[in-house]
Amino acid sequence: MSLNGNWSYPTAIKFGAGRIKELGDACAAAGITKPLLVTDKGLADLPVTHSTLDIMDAAGLGRGMFSDVDPNPNEKNLEAGVEAYKAGGHDGVIAFGGGSGLDLGKMVAFMAGQTRPVWDFEDIGDWWTRADADAIAPIIAVPTTAGTGSEVGRASVITDSVSHQKKIIFHPKVLPTVVICDPELTVGMPKFITAGTGLDAFAHCVEAFSSPHYHPMSQGIALEGMRLVKDYLPRAYADGTDIEARAQMMSAAAMGATAFMKGLGAIHAMSHPIGAHFNTHHGTTNAVCMPSVLELNAPAVANRFTMAAAYLGIEGGFDGFRSFVQELNDSLGIPRKLADLGVTETAIPDLVKGAIVDPSCGGNPIKLTEENLTQLFKAAM
Repeated sequence: MSLNGNWSYPTAIKFGAGRIKELGDACAAAGITKPLLVTDKGLADLPVTHSTLDIMDAAGLGRGMFSDVDPNPNEKNLEAGVEAYKAGGHDGVIAFGGGSGLDLGKMVAFMAGQTRPVWDFEDIGDWWTRADADAIAPIIAVPTTAGTGSEVGRASVITDSVSHQKKIIFHPKVLPTVVICDPELTVGMPKFITAGTGLDAFAHCVEAFSSPHYHPMSQGIALEGMRLVKDYLPRAYADGTDIEARAQMMSAAAMGATAFMKGLGAIHAMSHPIGAHFNTHHGTTNAVCMPSVLELNAPAVANRFTMAAAYLGIEGGFDGFRSFVQELNDSLGIPRKLADLGVTETAIPDLVKGAIVDPSCGGNPIKLTEENLTQLFKAAM
C-alpha cells in the first residue's frame, strides 16, 4: 500500500514522503508570495530547515525566517514574531516544526493584523468573534514531529509569561490553508522527542475516546489513532529511519488533533499548568500523567476501553489497556513520576488552580474538582 495521498479533512493535506518539494505550489494555492517561515530555536540551524529555505528560495518566495520561539511559546515570542512579519513585508506564514513552531507561527499570522491584545481572543465563549477575520494572514503548516497535530488545529496554546498559565487562542481561520505532512522531515528526531511527541498523539486519542460528548466521527478516528500509535511508535523509536513507521505516526498525530474536537480531559488539565510552571516537554508530561488519569476515570470509561482493547489486540479489557499504557511508557524511556521531570509537591496548589481554569479540558468524563485534581497530582508525583 502506497503511503501517499491528498486529503481535505479537516483541511487540504499533502501527505507523503518528499512532498516538502511542493511547498511553492502550496503557497501559491494560499495566495502567499512572500512567506515568513516561523520555527523554533532548536530547528533553526538544522539541515531540514535550511533545505526548506532553499525550496522557498527556488520558488521565488525568499528566505524569510523567524526562530525566536521557546519550547513553550509565550506572548513575548509572539510580539517579536509579529514585529518580524511586519518589518519583512510578509503576506503569509509557513508554520514549521513541532508544536511550538506550529502554534507560534499560526498566532503570528493571526495577530499581525489585529489591534487588540492576544489575550482578548482566548478560547472563552465567543471571544474569537472579536478578531478581524479579514486581517488574518494565510497559513501553510509543515510539521516536523508526529505528535501535537497543531497542523490541523484551529487554535494555538500560548503561555502567559506573567501568570504562568497556558492559554488557548482560537479562531476558525487559524486552521492552515494547506498542510504538508512529509514523514522524511521527522527522520532526524532524537529518540526522546520521538517518544514524547508520539505519546502526545496517543494522549489526544485516549482523551477524545474518553470524552462523553457526542461525536461518533471523532470517536472512530481516536480509536484508529490509538492503533497506529500502538503498532508504529515502537518501530519509529527503535529505527528513526523507518519511513513507514514515521508516516503512520504522522497520520496518528493529525488524527489525534482532529479527534479531540470531541474534547480533552484531565491529562491536559494537568500537563498544561505543569508545562507553564516547569517548562516540561508537553507530550512527555502527558505520558507521565496518563496512568493516574485512567485510574480516576475508570468508573466512567472502563466499558468503552474494554471494547477498544479488543480492537487493539490487548488482552484483559480495561485493566489490560491500563497496563499496556504503563508498559509502553516504560519501553520508550518515559519517567514514571512527575518529580522526575522536576515538578515539586509545593507547587501542587498552583497547578490545581491552573488545571481548573484550563478551557481545553471540559471533556473529562468525571467532573474535575480541587479535591480530585489534588489527588491526581499527588498520585503522579
